[in-house]
Amino acid sequence: MKEQTQIDLIKQFSDAYGVPGFEQDVVRLYRDQMKPYADVKIDGMFNALAARKQNRGNRPVVQMDAHADEVGFMVQAIRPSGLIKFVTLGGWVPTNVPAMRVVVRNKRGEYVPGVVATKPPHFMTAAERNAVPTIAGMSIDVGSTSREETLEDYAIDTGCPIFPDVKCEYDAKHGMFFGKAFDDRIGAAALIDTFDNLKDDDLAVDVVAGLSTQEEVGLRGAYVTARKVDPDIAIVYEGVPADDTFEPDWLSQTRVKAGPMLRDLDTTYIANPNFQQFAADLADELHLPYTRAVRTGGGQNGAAIGYWKGVPTIVVGIPVRYEHTAYTFTALSDFQVSSKLGTEILRRLDKETIESFNSVD
Repeated sequence: MKEQTQIDLIKQFSDAYGVPGFEQDVVRLYRDQMKPYADVKIDGMFNALAARKQNRGNRPVVQMDAHADEVGFMVQAIRPSGLIKFVTLGGWVPTNVPAMRVVVRNKRGEYVPGVVATKPPHFMTAAERNAVPTIAGMSIDVGSTSREETLEDYAIDTGCPIFPDVKCEYDAKHGMFFGKAFDDRIGAAALIDTFDNLKDDDLAVDVVAGLSTQEEVGLRGAYVTARKVDPDIAIVYEGVPADDTFEPDWLSQTRVKAGPMLRDLDTTYIANPNFQQFAADLADELHLPYTRAVRTGGGQNGAAIGYWKGVPTIVVGIPVRYEHTAYTFTALSDFQVSSKLGTEILRRLDKETIESFNSVD
């Protein structure tokens, strides 16, 4: 895929709205972009399974995965003033939420702009200025002046999804994207780029690339896709939190412009060590930069897929600064190296190699 096409694709995925349970816009984009390379089926959770056109059905099956959803919010109730009380979808630090621009998808399917309301400092007491905000105490303002107006004119009520509203920008001089939802839209774009890389290849495996939903609320979609694909092995593309702005060099394990992160451990998952070493050795052979990471927090779809029959699973993580906020950075070079590594792994997989990952000898 040409570099400008990669840039345009990443920007489209970043800009698309898709909180858990409401990933339709993202899934439509994925389906349309995958059409040249795969047959795509979408289920009732909006999981999208893209089966490579060259699949034959008599070979080992590789499941690739990224997730469609981003962290966001949902309307819980409308206050008497017309302001919106909301809950979080996915993990947020409350101090990152106030004054954020958002859009609410109303009951008519329209996108209504709003802001997470904050009291002006002129009206704050000293205690309020020093207090840590809570989600329960926050509201979203869409410009309404009453509960009735929000419900009737704005058509916003309980259950409407709320999305961070940030336009993706690309800094060509430094090769950096600035936008929202790179966890995990950068992985979604990498699935398409990988299939483009392989469009003329005759592989020894069948490949199904699942764009799964509801990852941010418990890996829910991937539990479903793993059972539908029934893979023999899995590769997960995940936008992973970079630590290079707050950890010392000796401890930093996920750095922007240092290539993908191969994750050994998080709170949900331990990588298959044989497959993990295979990927690391291949990266060394191809002179591709990468890091290894042992995490004391976090989780991702590799756990849900790996739990299905214990299939060997690895995570190819693309570093993202300031994950689970509305404003994040990621590097084009990390995307490209991650896609390259995933592509080259697929080119080298066959039945014997996959079986070797299960060996204890």
